[in-house]
Amino acid sequence: MSLSLHQACVPLMLQMLGSLAGMCDKAAAHCAEKKIDPQALLTARLYPNMYTFQKQVQVATDWARNNASMLAGVDAQKAPHDEKSFDELRARIASTVAFLKGIEPSKIDAAEGREITWTTPSNTRVMLGEDFALHQAMPQFFFHVTTAYAILRHNGVEIAKRDFMGDVPRVKFI
Repeated sequence: MSLSLHQACVPLMLQMLGSLAGMCDKAAAHCAEKKIDPQALLTARLYPNMYTFQKQVQVATDWARNNASMLAGVDAQKAPHDEKSFDELRARIASTVAFLKGIEPSKIDAAEGREITWTTPSNTRVMLGEDFALHQAMPQFFFHVTTAYAILRHNGVEIAKRDFMGDVPRVKFI
């Protein structure tokens, strides 16, 4: 079985973005039930030098958009990091999902073997499209989704692995 670059990335990002939206729902419900100021979870972090929950969600969506846009050679539609509520984070996630669904799969697949160049604060990097997707963008994306999950779990939100996994496509329950 061969797997295209689009198949290897976009369905996974959509699945995990769905789980991230679900985690926001559960966090908001947790705050309402326990009478906790939502800012306590939105600004929670695992360690002082790590990003807050809201920043983890923002950066995860950035990596999803950047991965797809850089592979497809289209504008990433950068979104400002100004969300201050679970509803605003869910809207950001929904916007990212719509962006990913709007990219033609063949444009992403065409990046296989093509060089991708991007600039970080410290240098400029060049990788082949498949290496960028599988060894840079997807690990970055998963890191931020995982850390967002860990922040909520650490702070008592009742979520489990099933919440992290989200809706797994084509699963058959018997």
